[in-house]
Amino acid sequence: MTNKKDTSWKKVAGWYDKTVKEEESYQNKVILPNLSRWFQDLKGKKVIDVGCGQGFFSCLLAEKGAAVTGVDSAGSLIQIAKMVQLGSPQGQNKNIRYIKADAQNLSFVSAGEFDMALCVLSLQNIENLKAALGEISRVLKPNSRLVAVLNHPAFRIPQNSSWGFDEKSKTQYRRIDSYLSPAKIKIDMHPSEKIKKVYTYSFHHSLQDYMKALSASSFAIVKMEEWISHRKSRAGQRAKAENIARKEIPVFMAFEAVKLAK
Repeated sequence: MTNKKDTSWKKVAGWYDKTVKEEESYQNKVILPNLSRWFQDLKGKKVIDVGCGQGFFSCLLAEKGAAVTGVDSAGSLIQIAKMVQLGSPQGQNKNIRYIKADAQNLSFVSAGEFDMALCVLSLQNIENLKAALGEISRVLKPNSRLVAVLNHPAFRIPQNSSWGFDEKSKTQYRRIDSYLSPAKIKIDMHPSEKIKKVYTYSFHHSLQDYMKALSASSFAIVKMEEWISHRKSRAGQRAKAENIARKEIPVFMAFEAVKLAK
């Protein structure tokens, strides 16, 4: 069934592809090295990369030895992934297949087909979280794992969180205006540019929302880390406070959940 409003990232595929590949992007400097540390050896494993985008992390999985199926509802991103794969020197030898599919309907996949699922910055962009997790659970073998990375649900809430500065104590702090209420948030992808507006959507859920949805799909979290920004402020009056805040307030939350055998 097609949603009344397309919440995929197909309209911003080019922008997203360019942003992810930038040398100083969060994907390159924070998420990639941390996932590389988590994934030591995936040789012989079948992995589904849900919300794979242009295949940035599908390539990491393949390099670790996995047979990868990358799925994304944005056909334009899948096309970029396929072009990158064919255009790279090792591309045609990589054990990756890309399929346009919605995470809430993975009917092309048999139950218990995969050893692991990866969701990098994708669960937060899926409208029906329970349906998506239910499908991911269905396609995983018992005792296999789901690894997910999220914009930190407690500190990075689109339009409801921001940085503040206390002049008296010279402290940079994070202001949270709303947290427990789930929200569908319309995102302006180019807010500072005077061009035709392009929008996409993000979906905020609290930590307990994620826990309840995971539990309902027979997942139990066995590992969790919070990852900080790699960025540093330029010299200035607030630079010290800003850099301290970056080390104290994480930008990402990563977890590993095991599918419990029934």
